[in-house]
Amino acid sequence: MKKIGLIGGTGPESTLVYYKEINTICNKKAGGSAFPELAVESLNLFKALELVKDNRLDELADYIADRIDNLVRGGAEIVALTAATMHVVYDRLKPKVSVPFISIPETVAEAAVAQKYKKIGLLGTIFTMERDYLKKPVEERGVKVVVPSDEDKNTVNQIIGTELEYGIVKPESVARLIEVINRMKAKDGIEAVILGCTELPLALNKDNSPVPPLDIMQLHIEKLCGLIAE
Repeated sequence: MKKIGLIGGTGPESTLVYYKEINTICNKKAGGSAFPELAVESLNLFKALELVKDNRLDELADYIADRIDNLVRGGAEIVALTAATMHVVYDRLKPKVSVPFISIPETVAEAAVAQKYKKIGLLGTIFTMERDYLKKPVEERGVKVVVPSDEDKNTVNQIIGTELEYGIVKPESVARLIEVINRMKAKDGIEAVILGCTELPLALNKDNSPVPPLDIMQLHIEKLCGLIAE
């Protein structure tokens, strides 16, 4: 198995899921006889989000690049970011990374095309919903991506930032997220929805979502495990 390095901490809850799921899936692929070597460089969530909020993206890229260098020097043969929002600087980072650097947006785009969707919704942080770093790879493949109304964007962002990032899942907040998806389904005719924040699967899944969810975290984890096992 190849050694993988993860840039985690943004937020801690999703980083834990990556760690557990990668170990579980890779162990199963190995017939129960091995676990992968896995290293995590955990960012300061508050520092990273402040840099995003202030649009200090060169500083954010430098902050993450230093941590990726630590992972590669430690023997990582594959690296990945465990947060969608941090992909705002993916294109700045990729030329500097000497090992395979597996992108969440590209992974989601591949899944959307494979499932033959024509129009899908996107939920995430305000930054993810308003920037194009997650939408662009999907739309370049001919799949239309739509986002909620401004009011609903604020609702989703508030639930992510004040609850899900801390592992808090309130039933009333889950209901509000479902209402947002229902409005997008009725107004825009979405066929599926991208759970464009790695904390959203804590609240939404195939059983409660009004349309099929594209769980970016699970899709990313499965792709990473396939590469680790090669």
